[in-house]
Amino acid sequence: SSPHLVQVRERIRINGRPISKELFSKYFWLVYNRLEETKDPAHASMPAYFRFLTIMAFHVFLQEKVDLAVVEVGIGGAYDCTNIIRAPVVCGVSSLGIDHTSILGDTMEKIAWQKGGIFKPGVPAFTVAQPERPLEVLRDRAWERKCPLYLCPELDAFEGDHRALELGLAGTHQRSNAALALQLARTWLQRHGCQGLGEVKEVLPGAELAGRLVPLAPVFHPTDAMIQGLRDTEWLGRTQVLPRGAVTWYLDGAHTTSSIQACVRWFRQAALNQDNPHDGSEVRVLLFNATGDRDTAALLKLLLPCHFDYAVFCPNFTEVSVANNADQQNFNVTLENALTRCLENQRTWTQLLEEKGGQDPWLPAPLRARGLLQPAPTRGTLLLVPPAPRPLNSPALVFPCLAQALRWVAQGRDPRLAAPAPMGAHPHPAASSGAVLLQDAATIRVLVTGSLHLVGGVLRLLDPALSQ
Repeated sequence: SSPHLVQVRERIRINGRPISKELFSKYFWLVYNRLEETKDPAHASMPAYFRFLTIMAFHVFLQEKVDLAVVEVGIGGAYDCTNIIRAPVVCGVSSLGIDHTSILGDTMEKIAWQKGGIFKPGVPAFTVAQPERPLEVLRDRAWERKCPLYLCPELDAFEGDHRALELGLAGTHQRSNAALALQLARTWLQRHGCQGLGEVKEVLPGAELAGRLVPLAPVFHPTDAMIQGLRDTEWLGRTQVLPRGAVTWYLDGAHTTSSIQACVRWFRQAALNQDNPHDGSEVRVLLFNATGDRDTAALLKLLLPCHFDYAVFCPNFTEVSVANNADQQNFNVTLENALTRCLENQRTWTQLLEEKGGQDPWLPAPLRARGLLQPAPTRGTLLLVPPAPRPLNSPALVFPCLAQALRWVAQGRDPRLAAPAPMGAHPHPAASSGAVLLQDAATIRVLVTGSLHLVGGVLRLLDPALSQ
């Protein structure tokens, strides 16, 4: 699977656990040296990062003799380097979203065509509820490739005998993922002659095709093992809540319009379900970054209903210097480029708030935000507040790295994070006022979203054990 959050070894797991550093090193050099020996002298270059790791993953699975390999495509499907598997046991296409448009196309139909590229002759495939046109594209791709395609029934259909299926992952969008997982697992087990798969529920004749583009997969009684699997599923960085005293971190790597919408629904519900302070002193902070060709203005607009008191933007670097953190180093993006993107996001957020109107009472009327502040010589802290013709109802700040951003947000209230430097390092009145609010708040709720790489960097700082 990709990307990884904290360590590259997360991409290649056996029995749910990232392979050891020893195994990773052993297979890395085996594959590297073999490719080096056999490469074409005329085109003497190694495979790119993702391709190399894909080749390495297949090599690990073969050498370690795994019984079952679950392979997630990197981008798209048709031309993805994972798509060299000629005869998988089963294929699945989860809920489609607009992403990687420069590679996959700028419509859901074009993206559906790419996703359908993983269908194989005679290999059953499953998908979940999709808009009508993209579903038609998937159906046509399946027909072209002589692939039997089925639509997963809603998870509700599996919840017979008044027994609700409990999911380890929060968010209503995970229900369609769970329904897909049940069908994929059962198909693999059937192919391998396993017994006790949970008998199929009775289906009325023709019901599976009634008014549908794609036939409905059978509904069956999930086995105890399946029920436990859904309940015990853990997936770091996806609808994850980390309570730390006064500060609660909400982590979700959503980075498309559909996944951000799901993230907002989850965050608002999760924040409601928490114990709210009696005096109402709750501060909400958005920590956001986005990468690639994503329309960040569209994503930020979707986040407005969460009513954040602050928006903090920073690159996906944990520290300004990433020399000691090779697993989270991105050679495709410079710090300057990343900061420019953050400044654009900051400007967009400010404009969205101005369009929305309204002011926070704590911000005095004569206050004016003047733009870029000079770094404090002692710490090199970079604090940016956008220029605005009038006071902002939610200050937007930019920091050059995650460590500085998290320290400012937590203000020493999270035991894992050091307190920020004295207020002199944040000389702007908006930042100073914010620090007072954060220090005095009974509860600070922080939503981290927009990028899985951002979430990974935050997890690395909040839970150092993940780096071991």
